[in-house]
Amino acid sequence: MSGPGMRPSAVLFACGMNSVRSPMAEALTAKLFPGQVYVRSAGVRSGKVDPFVDAVMAEIGVDMGKHVPKTFEDLDESGFDLVVTLAPEAHHKALDMTRTEAVDVEYWPTLDPTLATGSREQILDEYRAVRDQLMMRIKKRLDWTPPPSG
Repeated sequence: MSGPGMRPSAVLFACGMNSVRSPMAEALTAKLFPGQVYVRSAGVRSGKVDPFVDAVMAEIGVDMGKHVPKTFEDLDESGFDLVVTLAPEAHHKALDMTRTEAVDVEYWPTLDPTLATGSREQILDEYRAVRDQLMMRIKKRLDWTPPPSG
């Protein structure tokens, strides 16, 4: 079980449609903790791949080409130590699904960048802000340390 100072070994990120926030968080965690943390993402409803996500993740060297949005019901695994929800509806669903399991469920309120308006660059800035906020939270929560240089 994950307690204070303990890194969970299996994490599920969840949001509304598994198109933007949760796949970003999944990919960031995989990038920061390669081979150390088993990570998946899901949504309450099934969404579509978002090209803005692909664009802002590519900026930091993360290829989202293999991501296929999936729902909680599509997950073929369980036994996560930690479920991080990024939208209120996902939080309710995660609490409902895990009420009989010993699993930590944390809610990280995260803006939905799909609501952004303006030029392509202004919209991308909203997506970058979400990406960077998730990166910061993941590093802090999972106790990330930079790899030794050399």
